[in-house]
Amino acid sequence: MRVAFRVLFALAVLTISVSAQTQTGDVLSIYVVDVEGGGATLFVSPSGTSMLIDTGNGGQAADRDVGRIMAAAADAGLQQIDHLITTHWHGDHYGGLSELATRIPIRHYIDHGPSVEDNETVATFLESTYRDLYGAARRTVVSPGDMVPLRGVEVQVMASAGEVLRQPLLGAGDPNPYCSDFERQADDLGDNAQSVGVHISFGKFRGLHLGDLTVNKEFELMCPVNPIGSVDLYVVSHHGLNSSNAQVLVHAVEPRVAIMNNGTRKGGTPDSMTTLHTTPRLQDLWQLHFSVLSGQEYTVPGVFIANFVDDQSDTMPLSPITPPRRGSNVGPPPLHSGAAHWIKVEARRDGTFTVTNSRNGFGKSYAASR
Repeated sequence: MRVAFRVLFALAVLTISVSAQTQTGDVLSIYVVDVEGGGATLFVSPSGTSMLIDTGNGGQAADRDVGRIMAAAADAGLQQIDHLITTHWHGDHYGGLSELATRIPIRHYIDHGPSVEDNETVATFLESTYRDLYGAARRTVVSPGDMVPLRGVEVQVMASAGEVLRQPLLGAGDPNPYCSDFERQADDLGDNAQSVGVHISFGKFRGLHLGDLTVNKEFELMCPVNPIGSVDLYVVSHHGLNSSNAQVLVHAVEPRVAIMNNGTRKGGTPDSMTTLHTTPRLQDLWQLHFSVLSGQEYTVPGVFIANFVDDQSDTMPLSPITPPRRGSNVGPPPLHSGAAHWIKVEARRDGTFTVTNSRNGFGKSYAASR
């Protein structure tokens, strides 16, 4: 009888222990990786299934950026990338793809289809290298409403190839009060407006990642009704440039936390920063880099910034600098050559989540939405 009791007690303890481990491990991990003003965001579900959105810069920067992505993958314990979304065919978003494929298996390639731009480099890549890569795996060209099969997480495509979702998500669909004040910009005929954008649901937690989707497409997505509702996390579009991040989107989805994958001199422009800082429910903005385009006037406290400037002056600029004109002879933007740091989100099904800056270990927890 005593032996039987001991066996039952041991089984009960084991059951409690396994249950506790399962509950503790029931976390969606999100790494926003520093690729110097490019794009790379890694999602890892509780089951260990992974989704990477974009692969950073190409050319001479590919080895550097892919190394940083691989460091995040190693931290997450990944042996493969299950789903790779390329939001659009610009070099700071797909440039590291070829190099990444040499370092870790990629099982499923996802994109919006061919580029709309007349770019010989992109055309050659799509017709040769990319075709070979997905030919040995699997490829899906997605449309709004499609689901990405990230196990344990609902990932729905909101925009792709210039089209946007017309059917509101469950519980959304109220009129968007910001539509009436929207001012259209010149139509973006390039690939930014073709970006694949996704909405992420994990229990009560909600996230939004729209690549480099530009303002007119944001308006088309969000008006006349808000098809998204509110979100907990907004991965800031287009590095924090004001050709994206219109009030009609950002203020309507009311993120509680925003993370901006910007560079030292790319993104974080005053107009976008003003929109972000005045978002109704926003508690904190986190940045991959200190931006000299923001200066101290528009930036956030240093604990929320993952990477600073290597050649740092004795005093940080108070006023934002004016970005150089495109094509002007100013040389490349400054890059930091030291260790790169990511910002990591750990989200739970009850809607609570924690954001941590890997540079300084500073973390902050956020309660579930009411």
